[in-house]
Parts: sequence; structure tokens; C-alpha cells
Amino acid sequence: MVHDTVLIVVYAAIGAAVAGLLGTGVLRLLRNRSVALSLAVVAVVTVAAMLAGTMLVSWAMFLSDHDLWVVTMVCSIAAVVSLGVALALGRGVVRGSRALAEATRALGDGGSFTPPAAAPTAELAELGRELAATGAKLAASRERERALEESRRELVAWISHDLRTPLAGLQAMTEALEDGLVDDPGVYHARIRTEVERMSDMVGDLFELSRIQAGVLALNTTRVSVYDLVGDALAGAAALAEEHGVRVVGDRVEPVPVEVDGREMSRVLANLLVNAIHRTPADGTIAVSARREANSVVVSVTDGCGGIPVEELPRVFDTGWRGTDARTPPAGAGLGLAIVRGIVEAHKGRAAVCNVPGGCRFEVRLPAAV
Repeated sequence: MVHDTVLIVVYAAIGAAVAGLLGTGVLRLLRNRSVALSLAVVAVVTVAAMLAGTMLVSWAMFLSDHDLWVVTMVCSIAAVVSLGVALALGRGVVRGSRALAEATRALGDGGSFTPPAAAPTAELAELGRELAATGAKLAASRERERALEESRRELVAWISHDLRTPLAGLQAMTEALEDGLVDDPGVYHARIRTEVERMSDMVGDLFELSRIQAGVLALNTTRVSVYDLVGDALAGAAALAEEHGVRVVGDRVEPVPVEVDGREMSRVLANLLVNAIHRTPADGTIAVSARREANSVVVSVTDGCGGIPVEELPRVFDTGWRGTDARTPPAGAGLGLAIVRGIVEAHKGRAAVCNVPGGCRFEVRLPAAV
């Protein structure tokens, strides 16, 4: 009895192995063909392995012709049914993969990715979800690129305008000085110096912004008090505020320590104050405050500009943004706030703006020193 069982196992294994090896060779030859054909081959190999093993065992057991015929018919019918089911399943998988390919092609052509309504397999469904997530990231990236390109065009236009006007004035004044048409050359010399300083500041802002955007802004951080930073910034902006008839006050400035580059952070506060002074009407008040919130230090500058249109709030820190014509100062190239955001983010912080009654509040959030 044991001997017969061993023979059955051996004959069945030999038949199945031969069919499996042949099927493996066929699958390798068809590896670049349709998945439906591959599924059909798998079904054929499976049934052939079973049929080969069964026929060998039947032959070894010396069944009668009738019994052998019955076994052969049963296996053949099973093979036909299995092949039909495999082809049906394969067609469904092929349809699903083709629909996924079409959706992916639309994504590659710059459109949005819409996954097929029902994926035939869990793997294709997972692939569709991953492609949908990738499509969303690409769409966001395209939008950021579009906004960046728009801001660059605006920046080039503003810079061209801001350089052309003073250069034309400088040319006219130098020609007048050369021709001896000026009664008091000292006045023209002062104007020329003012225009040169203004253009020098503009070029400095462009250089600073280029370093920020290139990621090469080197920070020399030290432990300083926000109270000292705000005090220095208020002192530096006093003359400009007096010229514009604006009051700048410190409102609850806490002596909170931070680890920052003092020079760069002073530039952040100076840019925020200059921006607020230019946009606050005469007799207005600008309030600067600093407080600690959990693990952060929040420095805010509140002006009296009347507020920023809600639709423009997301663009305030973009390169070249100046707002409406009514809010545009006679100087500046729309780089100050972009520099603010770049320096703050280089310190692992965040810059934000919101409207408040009568104006808007710019907030700089920095990690508090340990």
C-alpha cells in the first residue's frame, strides 16, 4: 500500500513538474505581451499540470479504457472551464489597466488625473490612488510655478520702471551740470546722491533675495533678546516715521531670548517697519509687540493701512508684490516682504499677515531659545 502511494506521488509530481517547466518557458517568452494572455497561460499550465499528473497516475494504475476515458473527459472539461474563467478575468484586468494608462497619459499631457471608477484588482486600485496623489502634487507644483513666473514678470517690470526713472533723472542732471546750466550744483549733487543710494539699496535687496532663493544665505546665529532687537529697530525707523508724521510705539515687548542672526533679523524688522510707515496715513500709529507662545516667539507689526484685499493676502510675501496703486509707495521694488519671508524661513520660522480693524498685522513667528 505504501509502495503504491509513493508511486502515485512520484508520477503526479513528474507530470506536474514537466507541465510547470513548459509553462514557465512559455511565460518567459510572453513576458512583454498582454496580461490576459499571461493569465490564460497560467490557467492552461495549472490544468495541464493536473491533467499530466492524473493521466500518468491513471496509466500507472492500468485503469480500463473506459475509466481512462472518463478521467480524460473530466480533466478536459475542467481545463476548458478554467481557461474561459482565466480569459474573462484577464479581459477585466486589461480593461482596468488600459483605463489607468489613459488616465496617466492625460496626467502626463498636463491635465488632471481621474482614476477609473472601479479597479479590477487591489494592486491597480492602489496604483490609481498613488497616481491620484501624485497628480495632486503635480497640480500644486504647476500652480506654484505659474505664480512664481507671474511674480518674476511683475518683478522685472517694476525693476525696469524703478531703474529707468532715476537713471533718466541722473542723466538729465549730469548733462545740466556739464553744460553749466545749474546755478547751485550742490542741490543737484544731493539729488544725485539720493538717487544713487536708492538704486544701491534696490540692488542690495536683489542680491539678498537671490541668496535667499538660491539657499546660500549664511546665518551667524547668537542668543539675543527680542526686546533689544525691537528697540534697535524702533530707533532706526524713528527718522522715517517722523518724516511721514507717523508714530511708532512698542506695545508689550517681552524680553524673550531667541537664537537668530542679529543682522538679518534686524533687516526683517526694518523692512516690516518701513513697509508699515509707507502705508500708514499721517497721524497714524504703528504698534510693535513681542510675546512668547509655547515654544515660539511672535513679533508683530500692526499698521494703519486700512487693510489688504482678502484675495491679495496670499500674495503679500511674493516677490514683486506691491498691492494696489493706491498702496504703492514711490520707492521700493516689492522685495522687502519677500526678503522678510525668506530670512524668517531660513531661521525655521514663519511669516504671516492678517487684517485687523483699521489696518493689518504682520507676524513673525520664530523658535524660542531653549
